[in-house]
Amino acid sequence: MPVSHTIAFLPAPADIPNSVDIDTILADLQDDGVSAPADDVAGLQDVVARADREGITLRVVVLDENPGRDSQLRDIATDVGEQQGGTVLVLSPNWVGTSSDALPRVAVEDAQDHAYTGNAVASANQFLDAVVEPDAPYGLITVGILLVVGAGAAVTWRLRSRRAAAATRVED
Repeated sequence: MPVSHTIAFLPAPADIPNSVDIDTILADLQDDGVSAPADDVAGLQDVVARADREGITLRVVVLDENPGRDSQLRDIATDVGEQQGGTVLVLSPNWVGTSSDALPRVAVEDAQDHAYTGNAVASANQFLDAVVEPDAPYGLITVGILLVVGAGAAVTWRLRSRRAAAATRVED
C-alpha cells in the first residue's frame, strides 16, 4: 500500500495558531484558572470560583483575535486540558472552543452553544450555567409518552372490539 494511503488513517495533529503560546497560557492559568486580557480577569475569576463551588474544575482562556479557523480553539482547549486537566473554555471575539476530561462531550458542546455572546465574562457565565443546569428528565418523559400511546392503543382496540361485537349482533 502506498504511503499516501496510510497517512489518511492517522489522526490529524493539533493545529495551534503560531500567534498562540501555549506555555504562556499554561503559566497564566496556574494561579487562578484564567488567561485573559486584564479587563476580563476579575469577572472570569468569579466564574472559575463559582465553577469550583459546583465541583467543576474550569479553566478559561480568552484570545484577543480569532484564529484562522474556529476548530483551532478546540485544539487549544484540548492541549491545555491535556496538560492541566478539567474543563477548558477558550473564547475569541467570535468563536468558542471547549474540552473536558470530566464532563460528557454532549453537555460541553450544548453549553458551548450558549457561550456565543462576544463578552468573555458573560460567555463564561452562560457556559457554566448551561453545564450545571439539570437535564430534562428524558427517561420520565419517554415513559409518559409510551404510557399515553399505550393507553390510546388500548382504547382504540377496545372501541374496535365493541364495534365488531355490535356488528356481529346486528347480523344475527
